[in-house]
Amino acid sequence: MRDNLLINLALIFIPLSLTSIGGGAAIIAGAQVQTVEVYRWISEPEFVHLFAISRAAPGPGTMLATAVGWEVAGWSGALVATLALFLPSSLLCYIVFRATNAHREKPWHRIMREGLAPVGTGLIMAGTISLFRISGGGLLAAVTACASCLLLYLVPRFPVVAVLLLGGLAAIATATFSG
Repeated sequence: MRDNLLINLALIFIPLSLTSIGGGAAIIAGAQVQTVEVYRWISEPEFVHLFAISRAAPGPGTMLATAVGWEVAGWSGALVATLALFLPSSLLCYIVFRATNAHREKPWHRIMREGLAPVGTGLIMAGTISLFRISGGGLLAAVTACASCLLLYLVPRFPVVAVLLLGGLAAIATATFSG
């Protein structure tokens, strides 16, 4: 049974690895659907907590796979999920880079790079929507996220730590006034 669990973890994270165009944030929606809705290994609140832990921990944002693997199957699950997420995409990137590097000045190469940008953006947006849906943050969470996004867009050099502090203060104020 445990081997089947590890195989299923690999079968979830290998395809996510190969379709993670746009970086680690692109896998959030797929990981949530598979681990919460399809396999029912973890609940929606647990997924949100694992996401938060993976973002707070040092290292790549895709540590979500490691956290899910750990939660589902301990050390072996963490190892399988991590390798399943990082190894296939790393190998694919290396192969594609080696095959196309000599052609980077050609128009088709530029078109390919520019064409993948909206795909990555869409995958990241799907992950964001997925997290909003399952976190139950409500209107204030959506307003806070939009305000943070707008602030960082309009003032790119604005300290990200200040945005985090402002969001935390908004959450504390909401909890104080609604509780």
